[in-house]
Amino acid sequence: MRYPVPDLAPDERHASEIEVEKSRFLAWVCHAPDVAAFEALLAAARQAHPNASHHCSAFIAGPPGEQAAIGFSDDGEPGGTAGRPMFQVLEGAGLGQVGCVVTRYFGGTKLGTGGLARAYAQAVAQALATLPRREVTERTAQRLLVDFAGEAEARAWLAQRDVPVDAADYRADGVVLTIGWPRDTVLDLAPLEARLRGRVTLLLDAR
Repeated sequence: MRYPVPDLAPDERHASEIEVEKSRFLAWVCHAPDVAAFEALLAAARQAHPNASHHCSAFIAGPPGEQAAIGFSDDGEPGGTAGRPMFQVLEGAGLGQVGCVVTRYFGGTKLGTGGLARAYAQAVAQALATLPRREVTERTAQRLLVDFAGEAEARAWLAQRDVPVDAADYRADGVVLTIGWPRDTVLDLAPLEARLRGRVTLLLDAR
């Protein structure tokens, strides 16, 4: 599976701000490959804005469509007016591994439930509009045994397909290359076998 994620370094955040009826909505977005990354963003927002009225949040700590590592919070706003609208914007954008916090400074005018939901959704949408992104490819570790003479050819073949070699184990009978094969692509070694005249073996044992 391939999908876009925020192109942000760990602990880096993408910020945006809107104002609605004198209330300020500050959106922070982070790359959240796990729940801990999102929690760090929320903690940073609370620390940076201790006097804010609310720190509402939403996250998807996995691929689009993730069902387990997701969450959202209204943080004291009326139920369903903040966290869920924020989450729906993240979900609708098709992003994965993303966390968002919207910090609100109350401006003195009540927005009503509909107004709040629109404001929180707008704050996230505006942040996502300028969010840098990169594509993530989910991969499965596979192990290939090639002879020493075929290692360079095998690495070149893998590089042509953007398949990373994560480790190389040199043994008496050759080199075991641990690779990250894309999960959405069928593992077809026939072209490599033809190049190496059959001197490649897919190892199915654990080690």
